[in-house]
Amino acid sequence: MKKSKLEGFIKRYNLGGNVNSVKWKSDGDSLSTSFVTPDKSLLGNTSLDNFKFDDSEIGVYRTDSLQKLLGALSDEVDLKLLSTQDTAVSLKLNDKVNSVDFTLSRLDVIPNTPDMKKIPDFQTKIKLNSQFIDSFIRGKSALSESDSFTILNKDGSLQVVIGYSSTNTDRVNIPVETETNGLDGKITFNANLFKEVLVANKECTSAVLEVSNDGLARVNFKVDDYDSTYYVVATSEV
Repeated sequence: MKKSKLEGFIKRYNLGGNVNSVKWKSDGDSLSTSFVTPDKSLLGNTSLDNFKFDDSEIGVYRTDSLQKLLGALSDEVDLKLLSTQDTAVSLKLNDKVNSVDFTLSRLDVIPNTPDMKKIPDFQTKIKLNSQFIDSFIRGKSALSESDSFTILNKDGSLQVVIGYSSTNTDRVNIPVETETNGLDGKITFNANLFKEVLVANKECTSAVLEVSNDGLARVNFKVDDYDSTYYVVATSEV
């Protein structure tokens, strides 16, 4: 197995360290997980197809530790699930020279991801292409102290603004292309988390950011064998 395949799965939920504890689920041919940030401002799910693993559900409490252990191995690895009395206790990974053991946790210590019981209508759909993804990542890096971005509807045209404020501030303005535009005025989201979402899925060349006037955004990325969906809750007005 290519180590990068597992690392790609991890980065899509870990989001630069914002999500550390999750439950991995496998049906033998695919791997999936749902996740939520500690402040519950972002939740989602990601899956990896064509991934051979034991039919199981396991607790990964310290994703950051697992990432460090993967760094000790070369590109080709074998992955095994070790169990004691039908209870999964650890993952063993080896690259034919070195091996690492990662201790699993009980499932009941992993926070449950809230169910999206009622998903609102999304009145606005913004096209996300490679240019937008690169522009947002560069813009957020340039304004590292800015924690939010705002989608503005001005004269029927949408714009994404990193560092927007009602007062005069440094900001990055990114024009966008829309499929539909029903946004009421403006809406603000966490720029740090959204940047990590884009970084984790930057290989994607085409996606759609759906925005609801009720204060929720949704975006789905499909790249190769990965399928990831993120829900981001709007923050207070700036």
